[in-house]
Amino acid sequence: MTHTTASSRLFESTSLGPLALPNRLVMPPLTRNRAGADGVPRDLMVTHYAQRATAGLIIAEGTTPNAVGQTYPNIPGIHTDAQVAGWRAVTDAVRAGGGRMFLQLQHGGRVGHPDNSGHRPVAPSPVALPETIHTPSGRQEAVVPREMTADDIRETVADFAAAARRAVDAGFEGVEVHAANGHLLHQFLAKNTNRRTDGYGGLVEHRVRFAVEVVRAVVDAIGADRVGVRISPGVTVNGVEEGDTDEIYAALVPALAALDPVYLHVIFADPGQPLYRRIRAAWPHTLIANPVLGFGGPLPADGGKAAGERLLDAGADLISLGRAFLANPDLVERLRLGAPLNPLRETNWMYSGDEAGYNDYPTLAGTAAPAAV
Repeated sequence: MTHTTASSRLFESTSLGPLALPNRLVMPPLTRNRAGADGVPRDLMVTHYAQRATAGLIIAEGTTPNAVGQTYPNIPGIHTDAQVAGWRAVTDAVRAGGGRMFLQLQHGGRVGHPDNSGHRPVAPSPVALPETIHTPSGRQEAVVPREMTADDIRETVADFAAAARRAVDAGFEGVEVHAANGHLLHQFLAKNTNRRTDGYGGLVEHRVRFAVEVVRAVVDAIGADRVGVRISPGVTVNGVEEGDTDEIYAALVPALAALDPVYLHVIFADPGQPLYRRIRAAWPHTLIANPVLGFGGPLPADGGKAAGERLLDAGADLISLGRAFLANPDLVERLRLGAPLNPLRETNWMYSGDEAGYNDYPTLAGTAAPAAV
């Protein structure tokens, strides 16, 4: 189906549980490493998110539910009072601009380093990340993580629930549980990172157990209409090899659906892929689809608009566009008008800690988007 700019369903108002959304465009989690060394969001993060408040929904960047789960330097957390206060400044600014925010809860598992967190990483099995990892002193070899004990698993589930309650205290409308992209929950799903022989390893039904327990605890803590889940079927980021992708998601998606979280967020969604179609058919609630836009290649000139429209036609409810929102604080207006998009600058977009490549992209008026007041 061909859409004109005026008729595009991307700009329709809709709902997400009790939330009214002015459009179907979602700003997904975008790790940019701009928090303080203590994981507290900084003023430039307040500005960044407030600039993009016209998104139908903002899902804030991956945020650690506990200290050991930290991935890289300058990643925000949600496990201290100071971090909650920092995030409250962000959500207040976005709400003042008419926006709505969820917070992604991300535990890195083996994707971490003692120089970043002060802790040896934990994971389902003692299998190291097969690549170097960024630290304050530069890239270093990954360390072998400590295999999680039964007590570690129970404590981590409880940490996710506590983090969800803190996120609500910080003013977020809800949280997204990150079960994707090779981080901890995804590590439990994948054969090459989960070599356990207990009730959390081996059979697919056992490997999905940890993810289901985390989501259940978060739902119990803050309510199902405040909880989303992100998955990345078949994605091999951070060295994950699922091994039996179709079987994993045939078990995981119905188990999650039974808990009634308000949305499922699918990474690199392709309406022509049979697994994506099966996930859509099995998921009874809102589905956020992140389109395939040539991972590692240039961003399409339309920022993913046409791909998003195809996904809506194929049954998705909301569309997340990452790089396009990063480079265009007024993305919704640009797409609505058919205006050109800013080119994405890939220098200084991570680890730099300053405004460059973060808050200095111009709006249609030709000036940098205004700072939050």
